[in-house]
Amino acid sequence: MDGEKAIGIKPRFVLASASPRRLDLLARLGLEPDAVDPAEIDETPGKDELPATYAARMAAEKARTVAARHSDAVVLAADTVVAVGRRILPKTEDPVTARACLKLLSGRRHRVFGGVMIIRPAALTDGEGMAEHARLVQTTVSFKRLEVREIDAYIDSDEWRGKAGGYAIQGRAEGLVRFVSGSYSNIVGLPLFEVRQILRPLGLVE
Repeated sequence: MDGEKAIGIKPRFVLASASPRRLDLLARLGLEPDAVDPAEIDETPGKDELPATYAARMAAEKARTVAARHSDAVVLAADTVVAVGRRILPKTEDPVTARACLKLLSGRRHRVFGGVMIIRPAALTDGEGMAEHARLVQTTVSFKRLEVREIDAYIDSDEWRGKAGGYAIQGRAEGLVRFVSGSYSNIVGLPLFEVRQILRPLGLVE
């Protein structure tokens, strides 16, 4: 690793996600992936699987799947899970599900778990094989008590589509959130502080 940094050569960097939000967040670190390669694995939660466990497992499985296809690259995978108690909220794909999520989140606190796994290739570990760096970040979020017309307006915005828990805090939903404790970027899709702490020693970010 020291040799690579000394001659100014950065390792290849692969993002194991098709999320445009994660691309935008990495850009805030001045980082553009050399390749984007979604893992496309089964993301079904296990029976009675806890939200934090699920987020960590998904990030790890995505990273390992993609690392097997890019043995020369640093691979980053992440998973964002919105949870109310032990309940994992879905990524909403229809208005009925999105509305149900917003009603559940209305006037109460919930947690957003961000699982991150970064895998370094053997070339950057002094011949000791691939190295895994895992992080699990928790952010607490509280919505105001939502009026029916507020939920209707948000459903009409279509911002909820494909979002964990049925909302995107970086959009109109930000005006409905009264409290955040922890990493804001984690809610969006990637905890930037933790990611930077791992990638900086690899020479990928300043």
